[in-house]
Amino acid sequence: MPILHRDMTLCISLSGRPSNIGTRFHNYLYDELDLPFVYKAFSTDDLEGAIRGVRALGIGGVSVSMPFKTDVMAFVDEVEESAAAIDAVNTVVNTGGRLVASNTDYEAVQSLVASHGLDTSAPVLLRGSGGMAKAVAAALQGSGYEDVTVVARNREAGPALAERYGFRWLPDVPENPVEGALLVNVTPLGMDGPQAEELAFDHRHLHVASGVMDVVAFPSETPLVRAARDAGLPVVTGAEVIALQAARQFARYTGVTPTDEQVARASAFSRE
Repeated sequence: MPILHRDMTLCISLSGRPSNIGTRFHNYLYDELDLPFVYKAFSTDDLEGAIRGVRALGIGGVSVSMPFKTDVMAFVDEVEESAAAIDAVNTVVNTGGRLVASNTDYEAVQSLVASHGLDTSAPVLLRGSGGMAKAVAAALQGSGYEDVTVVARNREAGPALAERYGFRWLPDVPENPVEGALLVNVTPLGMDGPQAEELAFDHRHLHVASGVMDVVAFPSETPLVRAARDAGLPVVTGAEVIALQAARQFARYTGVTPTDEQVARASAFSRE
């Protein structure tokens, strides 16, 4: 633990349910790169007051999680396209009192689609309709995907998400598998807890799929990811998404871009 001093820049997270993941990730890299920063997680019942504090105290950056991702937009000076496209912010950078908001979830998904060489002409089944599903849907559209079906039981959020991006909506996964589809899970299925052993898409769909993206971060090897690897499919994991979006935040806060190896070490440390 570094000795704190007055010239250090404080970066924070604001979340309804703070965790140690971001704290460990960012502080690990601050230490490894010998940067005069420190990161601390917070929650609040006064979002406007917290953002006033960011300005007043010169806090350098804020990682924004649920339930603040949309409401925080009212209190910043600029909203970049990555956040405006989905009405959701996960990153705020403070430069001399000017607050600029962006969404590195959106950026991370777009980058991973490209780096994994996923076929953007393929059909997509996107399962989920929550806040992260908006980021993924927008990123898929921004990457060039056009043939996308949102699968969501919520009969308000599902159709609304599909309509916003010009996609189709279904209340359930189609009975007949879609040949060559990219299967995207943005639900809690496979997450540590009561649904840990559930597959978001069954083996019939995996058998004819072209790839899988599962944004569940804990565990990184969900049943869907394991089944996709066994089938020899290209896979984007939630661990990759959360690490890359955090690395993008880190670079915005500090002006320093960590290497892939440094990001991998910080990600592993954050998950211990």
